[in-house]
Amino acid sequence: MTASNTPNPQATTVTGAPRPAGPGLLVGRTVSRIGYGAMQLERLHDDRAGALTLLRRAVALGIDHFDTAQFYGNGFVNELIREAISPQDGVLIASKVGADPNPGGPVPMRPAQRPEELRASVEANLTGLGLDRLDLVNLRRMDAAPRIPLEADQVVDLDDQLAEMTALRDEGKIGAIGLSTVTMDGLRQAIPAGIACVQNAYSLVARGDEDMLQLCVQEQIAWVPYFPLGSAFPGFPKVTDEPAVITAARSLDVTPSQVGLAWLLHHAPNVHLIPGTANADHLEANVAAGALTLDEAALTALDAVLPRSVDVSIG
Repeated sequence: MTASNTPNPQATTVTGAPRPAGPGLLVGRTVSRIGYGAMQLERLHDDRAGALTLLRRAVALGIDHFDTAQFYGNGFVNELIREAISPQDGVLIASKVGADPNPGGPVPMRPAQRPEELRASVEANLTGLGLDRLDLVNLRRMDAAPRIPLEADQVVDLDDQLAEMTALRDEGKIGAIGLSTVTMDGLRQAIPAGIACVQNAYSLVARGDEDMLQLCVQEQIAWVPYFPLGSAFPGFPKVTDEPAVITAARSLDVTPSQVGLAWLLHHAPNVHLIPGTANADHLEANVAAGALTLDEAALTALDAVLPRSVDVSIG
């Protein structure tokens, strides 16, 4: 029997569903390369049943990597995940710290960078999710775009933060450490502490961190881009506006969003996607992007798209 005909036991989740975009490694575990970013679930605050149904549908579609945070919806999103996801689903839960909820503010989160705040946020995530241990916790720095203005007491040295995160890992409260919104210098500084993934704003049209992505490939660090299709923030370009993306979508009879996601998966082997949505149809479309094949001509045209630099502050 040839290798291509041999069943791959890692191609399906513990529930038996095929993994969207196939299997990939994250914190040493095999998970779907297309995960689910839960931030937009806060839009369903008045439709709890609908939100729970969406989460269960994601599991049914083979997604076993969920990305969340206690500051999403001021704890509402974590409550939903706690209710919808059971240990038997085999889902890897990634959370993040470095910010706290900011209800009613111009930005729904405020910086919480001090070591004691990182610890408090880990504890809040554990309580909200009903867990004894978080599989992965991303430290949300404020070094790269989109930046949030910092008060003086929130300017904290990365080494001090990593010392607290390492202590939490040693205590068994978290399984692995990731970094979010980090610079290349920050990543290099942090690598000796053991970094499992990097979450930065990155897409076909915003590739300012290309060198960082390649470093992550070399160091076997997962690359989990947010804003994979751009952002609504002023100053962020949108992937779906690019003529090359629109042309590829028309030729494949898919959406420009699906082309943008598929390009990321083709671009590097360590890419894991966490597109977020509060809409069931969009969830299905995101999963379907994992099966999209881009031929050499399409990839050449997409790779030729000129990326734009992004340097945005919010709040």
